[in-house]
Amino acid sequence: MTAELERWHDFYMLIGTAGATLLGLQFIAVSLGAGFLTEEKAAATRTFYSPIIIHFTCVLFISTIALVPAHRAMFFAAIIGSAAVIGEAISAFITVELLRRDWTRYVRDYLAYGLLPVIVYLALLAAATMIFKQSEYAPDVLAGAVLLLLIINIRNTWDLMLSMVRHSGSR
Repeated sequence: MTAELERWHDFYMLIGTAGATLLGLQFIAVSLGAGFLTEEKAAATRTFYSPIIIHFTCVLFISTIALVPAHRAMFFAAIIGSAAVIGEAISAFITVELLRRDWTRYVRDYLAYGLLPVIVYLALLAAATMIFKQSEYAPDVLAGAVLLLLIINIRNTWDLMLSMVRHSGSR
């Protein structure tokens, strides 16, 4: 597994850097829009903002773990699998919250905040299984899932920033 991941070094360096940068920018954006985050919106904030932080952290975490110079397949699979299970549980909870509440009326929001992260974490779980079984396609599945999680969160971050701007303009 170590030799296969060496070929992905630049990819994980780029993805991890992007995840870390966007995670930091999210903290800045939230602090600038602190007036938007009121007590009345606490549940919606947890449903929309918190998963983005968790997903960007997962991108950073997996990218960092993939850059570790030596891996044992079983340990690496266990780490990826653990991250996938945690992310899956959070994403499933968010999906249920979106379906129960009337916070959005856009299908693309239900997909991007709920269903797509669920699918990505299932792909990460599949990648962990493939890593454990030493499948030749494991690095491709892992990279695809991490990249998709990053792209989904870029979309969601943009959506939330536009929401904050619209809200601040309507005061």
